[in-house]
Amino acid sequence: MPIELLMPALSPTMEEGTLAKWLVKEGDEVNSGDVMAEIETDKATMEFEAVDEGVIGKILIAEGTEGVKVNTPIAVLLEDGESADDIGSTPAAEAAPAAPAPAAAPAPAAPQKDGNRIFASPLARRIAADKGIDLSSLKGSGPHGRIVKADVEKAQPGAAPAAAASAPAAAVAPAMAAGPATDVVLKSYADREYEEVALDGMRKTIAARLTEAKQSVPHFYLRRDIELDAVLKFRSQLNKQLEARGVKLSVNDFIIKACANALQEVPEANAVWAGDRVLQLKPSDVAVAVAIEGGLFTPVLKDADMKSLSALSTEMKDLASRARDRKLAPHEYVGGTFAISNLGMFGIDNFDAIINPPHAAILAVGAGAKKPVVGEDGEVKVATVMSTTLSVDHRVIDGALGANLLNAIKSNLENPLVMLA
Repeated sequence: MPIELLMPALSPTMEEGTLAKWLVKEGDEVNSGDVMAEIETDKATMEFEAVDEGVIGKILIAEGTEGVKVNTPIAVLLEDGESADDIGSTPAAEAAPAAPAPAAAPAPAAPQKDGNRIFASPLARRIAADKGIDLSSLKGSGPHGRIVKADVEKAQPGAAPAAAASAPAAAVAPAMAAGPATDVVLKSYADREYEEVALDGMRKTIAARLTEAKQSVPHFYLRRDIELDAVLKFRSQLNKQLEARGVKLSVNDFIIKACANALQEVPEANAVWAGDRVLQLKPSDVAVAVAIEGGLFTPVLKDADMKSLSALSTEMKDLASRARDRKLAPHEYVGGTFAISNLGMFGIDNFDAIINPPHAAILAVGAGAKKPVVGEDGEVKVATVMSTTLSVDHRVIDGALGANLLNAIKSNLENPLVMLA
């Protein structure tokens, strides 16, 4: 029986994507692991690999098609002995016209194992259902651990999962209104000249996630001014010594290191909200917001406390460059407990950032500016001062703990040599 290939979820937040390019054509043979298409997600352009062997019998979605929902059939794969005549008239083939069609009913959810989705090919699922094999008991040998036909054929039949196929799916809660309805807004501006800008996948995801975050995460804010003169002097000295290696440290590199070390000094704040519990992480995985055309990425610098300033600088430049080209893989922008958003280079004095769940905090960094300050000896002096605001999830971090974290960040930046100890 022909196998429908479905639009995959290639990132944790992907709900739909653009089928940018087919790398195979009808009649081509494919094997497990072969790259068949390039798909633009809400975050990046990624490769779609085959998980079963067979022949491409029919391409249902033309390349360049936007807004293809996850789990929508995009092609049909034929097994040995099958031909295009076996495909017949499928609902997917009829839903392929360019004009928008009503959304099809969502595909049944994949089985769950320890709370995580089990990735298996459609053929593997069908064989497992026929043989009464529990997919959660199998280890996949396909790309990224996906369960494929060979894995199921080698398995012994057993009790099938106790999921009643006839049970109605849980109703999906309607999205919370985030403002006036579209038709109301259009009527309000009917007599004004305007241009409509369509939302791409990234902008839709940013809108949904940040609306949810601002509505559901109990934010509170802690503010401190940080003197940068010691960092600027130390940075200048290091850059002279690193010039021969082609490394040039930025103030942001010091901020990343200061935050990573502070998370080790205040380990209770190195945590994420996990629904019904808090996870306290051991490593300092720090996300850094990178502005790109049409949105932003937050690539994660893992084990940042263990890396040198030069290593952090090199890694950050690489991640930022590939973020702007939308070439980051999901594992490079998923995770972390803490984020940094620096708008100082745009001349912004201070601002409040929105937490990116499940992170427990985000540091908003403003521009450094010369200001009069009162020294410890009571004398007034001029110093380069940077305003920072720590946005904190009160479910994870209480006021005193958040204050300790921000104080540790300040101490690291005002005594940069300590960060290298």
